Amino acid sequence: MKRWNKRLWASMSVTLAIVTVMAGCSDSNGNGNNGGNEPKATGAAGDSSAVFELGKEPLEFSFYGHYDWYTMPEWGGDLATKWIKENKLVNVVPVSSGGNAKNKMSTMIVSGELPDVIWMERGAEVEKLRAEGMLVPFDDYLDKYPNLKEWAGESTLDMLRSPDGKLYQFPNWYTTQPNGNAGYLVNKKIYQELGSPSLETTDDLYAYLKQVKEKYPDVVPLEVGQSASGVDIMVSAFAENRPYLFNQMMAVPKGNELVSLFTDPVYRELLQYSSKLYREKLMSQDAFTQKREQVEQKVVTGQIAVYVASSPTEFGAIGNSKLSEKDPDAGYIMIWPVHKEGLDRNKIFPGDYKQLGWNVSVITKSADNPEAIFAFLDWFTGPEGQRTIMWGPEGIYWEGTDAEGAPLFTEAFTSDIKGRDELMNSTVNFQWNGNTVYVDNSKMKFESTLPEEQRNWETRWQSEITWKTQYNTTEFVNLDPAGDTDEGIIAQSVFEIYEQARARAITTAKSDEEVNAILDKAEEDAMKVGYDRLLQFKTEKWQENVSKLNAAK
Repeated sequence: MKRWNKRLWASMSVTLAIVTVMAGCSDSNGNGNNGGNEPKATGAAGDSSAVFELGKEPLEFSFYGHYDWYTMPEWGGDLATKWIKENKLVNVVPVSSGGNAKNKMSTMIVSGELPDVIWMERGAEVEKLRAEGMLVPFDDYLDKYPNLKEWAGESTLDMLRSPDGKLYQFPNWYTTQPNGNAGYLVNKKIYQELGSPSLETTDDLYAYLKQVKEKYPDVVPLEVGQSASGVDIMVSAFAENRPYLFNQMMAVPKGNELVSLFTDPVYRELLQYSSKLYREKLMSQDAFTQKREQVEQKVVTGQIAVYVASSPTEFGAIGNSKLSEKDPDAGYIMIWPVHKEGLDRNKIFPGDYKQLGWNVSVITKSADNPEAIFAFLDWFTGPEGQRTIMWGPEGIYWEGTDAEGAPLFTEAFTSDIKGRDELMNSTVNFQWNGNTVYVDNSKMKFESTLPEEQRNWETRWQSEITWKTQYNTTEFVNLDPAGDTDEGIIAQSVFEIYEQARARAITTAKSDEEVNAILDKAEEDAMKVGYDRLLQFKTEKWQENVSKLNAAK
């Protein structure tokens, strides 16, 4: 990291320190400027026309994951990054959030230092850094290093551009086809011992959870994860074409407008159902207090009957491997998303996907050679980089490629399943520039040739269920205002009302009527702090996205 001009930092530290770190925050109307330190000349020997070649000279840069939960593993401590470090001469130095990303960012600002790369959510915080002249634009690099442009496509890059027209964000898991893992994980042994009953409707699920509670008192019938995040996934059961993203947006589309979530009948039905499960002890009772590690422990050890989450396969894959190793009849399966009786099961979408993917990496002007870093990120998102970080270096689980650049997997890929899965699990937290289409198509091409028992557990359920039940929500990206604007302050107040109402409705309400009363009060309180103004702001941003997407067709 490079120390910045103190006066520049002093002028912006207060502004940036108050920006909230809500996932999915997006878009501001600020205009870019060229303040701050300029990046050093790029390319070889300061020649801007030269291309930086990985492996010819060492490249080291600092990397900060702007999340409370994220701790970067040791770079070079696994087969994949060890190979990159030795063969591409790239070393990545981690900067930890210390479990408090908001404070860490503020501390770096006040101290006058930023890491070379920040991995973070798209949106308001990115735009703050950009507007203060802290970020390096990528436009001059896109043709020199063509993987991102080729694989993401112009329409995706255009959606990522800042108000000044330039591109500062390198997307992660961008896609032009469905992806995602949201859905329902089921403990296979418990399910079979209870006679493998129907688990298609919300009534089926309720009846099954009651059976579990009676027969397995030490097992959590329905695990909903940290902060009860799985509850949001279940909103999909109560309406067709209803992803949980609308809950996170605190807004629901109605015609060409976004309207209140608190008065939405579908959201109310979700909380009524969830409240019933909670008060009958069919849902994890520590949902609002447990830590991520506690959820993982329960899933991995088989202490849950059903787990609903945005990515249940993350813990499910580990749990399935450990449980089935001890008992061939144990492990996990996934089920088609449950739905309210009378709805079309093929229009139920517990998760969503966006062309822009998940989050982004930005390069700050602290970097000595930002072009070299971009060259690495571009290689990382290209076929060779993706093959390496997903399945390790060539020669173990793959050898050579086919005409389309997909890896040709070796015999070890199917015979050494434990070793393969351990390698893949060890690199999950290095996948900052995931190329969804390349990775998914490569593994599906191969997996389709294998018998079921040899398929990767996660890939099997992705192909059979989860990818078929994710909804395209690209039009709803970047709706949130910057935290220090009037709308941003309103958004924070409404979010606090939303969180409190959601928790009270689930954990304290004794009836459907009490759930409705809590939401009525939330609606009243939200309107008092300007919720209608926030909805208008989000509606305008939504319609701008719709126009951009229509123009790209």
